[in-house]
Amino acid sequence: MQKVTVTLKKGEGRTLNRGGLWVFDNEIDAISGPFTDGDLVNVEAFNHYPLGQGYINTHSKIRIRLLSRSLDTTIDQAFIDERVRNAIAYRLHTGDTSSCRLIFGESDFLPGITVDKYEDVCVLQALTLGAEKLKMMVVKALQTVFAECAWPLKGVYERSDARERDKEGLPRVKGFLTEPFETKFVITENGVKYNIDIENGQKTGFFLDQKYNRLAIHKIAQGAKVLDCFTYIGTFALNAGIAGADFVLGVDASDLAVELANENAKLNHLEDTVHFETHDVFDFLPELIEQGESYDVVILDPPAFTKSKSSIKKAMRGYREINRQGLKLVRDGGFLVTCTCSHFMDNETFKKAIDQAARSVNKRLAQVEFRQQASDHPILWGNEDSSYLKFYIFQVTEDM
Repeated sequence: MQKVTVTLKKGEGRTLNRGGLWVFDNEIDAISGPFTDGDLVNVEAFNHYPLGQGYINTHSKIRIRLLSRSLDTTIDQAFIDERVRNAIAYRLHTGDTSSCRLIFGESDFLPGITVDKYEDVCVLQALTLGAEKLKMMVVKALQTVFAECAWPLKGVYERSDARERDKEGLPRVKGFLTEPFETKFVITENGVKYNIDIENGQKTGFFLDQKYNRLAIHKIAQGAKVLDCFTYIGTFALNAGIAGADFVLGVDASDLAVELANENAKLNHLEDTVHFETHDVFDFLPELIEQGESYDVVILDPPAFTKSKSSIKKAMRGYREINRQGLKLVRDGGFLVTCTCSHFMDNETFKKAIDQAARSVNKRLAQVEFRQQASDHPILWGNEDSSYLKFYIFQVTEDM
């Protein structure tokens, strides 16, 4: 059956021209015939120049997500196999593949698909209608390419339970896409062992994007007193502990996360050094300040304060306040580790929030490092959403 053709308005398609893969609802001039949401359609410029083919969904403001720049490509199992093969080849060249993000949506030219590998288990997210239609082909491709790499694959678990599915008119679901297996197990990253729960943990069970940022704190943590805020299952705290910190306190608002973090401390024989407590960080930091506490290293790894352009100003206030409180707890000459995982909080705005926080408490900052997400989360130029994590280490001194 001949595919429907979508024609863009004159002057539109700027995202595609920059290398992106999205067509927004307000860019479309005409659609050539009947279609069903999720169908594959051809996309052309106003002058009928071919731009590619992708899946359409009228429930989403991102109306079309391209899978190929060519109209001649057949989107079949062989196509998906090759996309997955290329994604894995990239990871083999750029980083540690024991546990990593194998597929990062648009950055791997598989829009809406995320696959995280944890040792011999994969966790898949399908966040769009097009991805939903592709997901079982992706599972088959993983099985094929893992066999080619001689990698064991115990199975694939689905965590398509994110709110993004609501925008696509899809239900939130999770469950096995292969034969069932144990969903709680141990992985090792940077020499640290973690008990993770891919069924009930946040996102796909673990935050792989901070892998090398966690490694970056090892030198400053040696012999230090460390406070790790928003610790989740203890990732930064345990890296500080294994690096030789004298004392580490990790705090998180989730009792379940803190329970897992304490289990991880025992798993790494760090329970005498690394401790975890349940607290609301925004309430707890002022209490520590009131008690006269200070730390050699304070780590701030909060959840995203904004997920839309409309709430950037509110998020700016939140980042400014949390950094202000954190800076008050850093001893003179100590270190602040701070980050944002929000795409909408661009780097200049985030830097401004940190700078305003430092000025408000008369602290001077010397930037030690600026980092982004690990290389298994490649930043695709033209797709701004793929660049989201900003991570800083500062030495903090009293203002002269």
